[in-house]
Amino acid sequence: LTTAVLLLTQTKEHTQTVWIMCLQMMKSKADEEDFWHSSKCKPFTFDDEDDEFSKLKESKQTVNNIRPLVDEDEDDDDVEKVSWSGEPVGSETSLLSGRQQPPSSKSFTDSLSDSSARLYAPELRKPKSEYKDFVSDWSPEETVHRMQQGKAVSLEKFRSLQDKLFLLDFAVSANDGNVITAVLIYLKRTLSKEVLFRELQSRQMALRHFIHYLTEIRDQRLLLELFRSLPRPVSPYKEHLSIADENKRRDFLKSCLNLPFSPEDSAHVQDHYTLLERQIIIEATDRQAERGGKVEIFQKFPRRASILNMPLITTLYYCCFYHYPESEGTYSSPLNIRQTFRISEKQYFVTALAARAKVKAWLDVDALFACRNWLGFTRKKSPLSFQRVVDILQKNSAPMQVLQEYVGLVDDSDLRISLAQKHKCHDIVINTYRDMKDRQLLLGYLPKVERGSVEEKKINELLNNLQIRWKN
Repeated sequence: LTTAVLLLTQTKEHTQTVWIMCLQMMKSKADEEDFWHSSKCKPFTFDDEDDEFSKLKESKQTVNNIRPLVDEDEDDDDVEKVSWSGEPVGSETSLLSGRQQPPSSKSFTDSLSDSSARLYAPELRKPKSEYKDFVSDWSPEETVHRMQQGKAVSLEKFRSLQDKLFLLDFAVSANDGNVITAVLIYLKRTLSKEVLFRELQSRQMALRHFIHYLTEIRDQRLLLELFRSLPRPVSPYKEHLSIADENKRRDFLKSCLNLPFSPEDSAHVQDHYTLLERQIIIEATDRQAERGGKVEIFQKFPRRASILNMPLITTLYYCCFYHYPESEGTYSSPLNIRQTFRISEKQYFVTALAARAKVKAWLDVDALFACRNWLGFTRKKSPLSFQRVVDILQKNSAPMQVLQEYVGLVDDSDLRISLAQKHKCHDIVINTYRDMKDRQLLLGYLPKVERGSVEEKKINELLNNLQIRWKN
C-alpha cells in the first residue's frame, strides 16, 4: 500500500509537471505569435471602423510614416531609429539588452522610410556661382556678346528706355540677326508702339528685321500700323527725271545728298550722282576723241549712242569695250568703276567677257581665265560654268579654235560631248570617246565627219591602234 501511494504521488507530480510545461509552451508560443504579428508602427489598413477618432489617428500616423519619402530636406537625425527589438536606438532597454532579438515585422511603408533615410541624401542646392551667368549685372554690350554665344541672359533688368536702346544698338552692331530679333521681341513687349516705331525709324537694319519678324508671325495689324507710322519721303528726288540737261541734273542730284534719306537710300543717291558725274566726263572725252579720228577703237567700232544716263552695268560694258587697257587711275577704267561702285567679281567677269569677245580680243578673254596656283602653274578658272562661257563666246561669233578650247574645259563628259556636237568641235568628241575607250561610239561618229578630213583620218588611226584596249 505504501508503495502504491508513493507511485501514485510521483505520477501525480509528474502529471502536474507535464501540464505546467505544456502551459509554459503554449504561453511561449502565444507570446511568439504576438511578437511576430506585432509592430511598433501600426500600418495603414482599409478596414472600416465606426470610431472616427481611430480613423483620424491612423491617417495621421500614415502621413507621418511616408513623410521621409517626400521630404528629402529633413536631416537623418529627425528619423526615429529602432533596434531589432523594436526599442529606440540609444534607450536603456536597447543598451541593456544582452541578447540579439529577431527582427520585428515592420510594414512596407516603414521599410521604405528607413531605407530612404539610410540610402538617399537630401538634394543640395546649386552653388550661386552657377547662376552667375543669369543673374549678374551685365552691361548691354556684354549681354549681346553672351547672347551670341548662346548663353542664358535676362533682359528684364534693362528697364529704362536708354538701356533698351543701348541694347538694340549693340545688337545691330554685332550684325547678328537672331540677337536683333530677340531684342526686338523684348522691346515689342515692354515698349509702347509709338515709342518703338519712332526709334526704329532711325535704325534701318533693326526696322527690316522687325518687319520680317512681323511678316513671319503674320501680325498684319501691327505691320500695317508700322507702315502708317513711317514718314513719307519728302524728297523731290524723282524730279530729276524731268530734267533734260545732264549738268543741271547732276547739280540737282548733288543738292539731294543733304536730304534726310535712310542710309540705304542715301547711298543710292550718292552712287547716282557719282555715276552721272563720271558719265559726263567720259562722254565729253570720247566725243572729242571720236571726232578727232585718231583713236583706232572708235574708228573700228563707232559709237552708236551716248553713255549719259545709262545704267551702271551698261556703263561698265561701255568702258570694257572702249577703255579696257586703261590704268585704274582714270575715270573710264573698268577696274576703277568696279572698285568705286562695289561691283561683284562675277558681274564684272560676265560683263568684261562679253565686251572683249565682242571686240574679238581673244588674248584679253584668255587673260580673264588665267589663274596662277601656289606652285606657279597657270590654269584656267572661271566664276561661271564653262557651259555659260561657251554660250557667251558663241553669241559673239568666237572662232572654232576658241570654242573648242573652252568646250574641252567642261567637266561633265556627257555635257561636253553635247556641246561639242552642237558647235561641231569634232576633236573634242573624238578625244572623249577615245578616253572612254568606246569603239562603237567612235565608229558611229565616223559618218558625221567629212570624207578625207583630218577628223576622219584621226578616227581611223585610233580604230587601228592595237595598243588601245577597247571596252567593246
